[in-house]
Amino acid sequence: MDAILNNFFNIPIYIQVAPFLLQGLLNTLLLSALVIPFGLASGLLVGVLSITLKNRWARGLLALYIDVFRALPPLVLLIFVYYGTPFLGWELPKLLAIVIGFMLNNSSYYGEIFRAGLESVPNGQIEAARSTGLSATQTLLYIQIPQATRNVMPDLISNTIEVIKLTTLASAVAMPELLRVARDAQSLVYNPSPIVLAALFYLILLWPLVRLLSRFEHKKMGGGH
Repeated sequence: MDAILNNFFNIPIYIQVAPFLLQGLLNTLLLSALVIPFGLASGLLVGVLSITLKNRWARGLLALYIDVFRALPPLVLLIFVYYGTPFLGWELPKLLAIVIGFMLNNSSYYGEIFRAGLESVPNGQIEAARSTGLSATQTLLYIQIPQATRNVMPDLISNTIEVIKLTTLASAVAMPELLRVARDAQSLVYNPSPIVLAALFYLILLWPLVRLLSRFEHKKMGGGH
């Protein structure tokens, strides 16, 4: 028992490395604050295009975009964007490269979620909105998107939790996010306790979202009551 406490729950080491891990946590929060909104916005665009494009070739290209970026591992995308774009003559800042890499991956997943939500809106409500004089764009903005978002909220929250976890991949381009800092601290103190402390920080960060997801899922299973 003492060996477990000393190697994984070493309080003096927790106190020693906590300031460094908090800085890493701030970087993780910054990444999440940038990656999630861009992913949601680009995903909503993909979802809207999925139900509005009529041209066969355009729909095929969009389907190809979704399939390719869902199939490629996020780490590969991140490395390609960060290390590959200089060969095209573009020197992207590290943070921007990370946001673009994650956005390409997230947009495909969020896009499929939004597409499912938009398709779940009854045609009768769309026709009723158009009969009141709303244009197709107004109907999309005021009727379809709000209802679609509400219908797929559990899936959006679940995907957002996964996106926050994915920020650990930013360490591949030397971004000092939480897990990267914890691994560096581990190599200095020769003890895995910093990794455990980082895991506790992630638990504190994600627990409210997990509880919110559970509430939506239970509400959905209960028929919305």
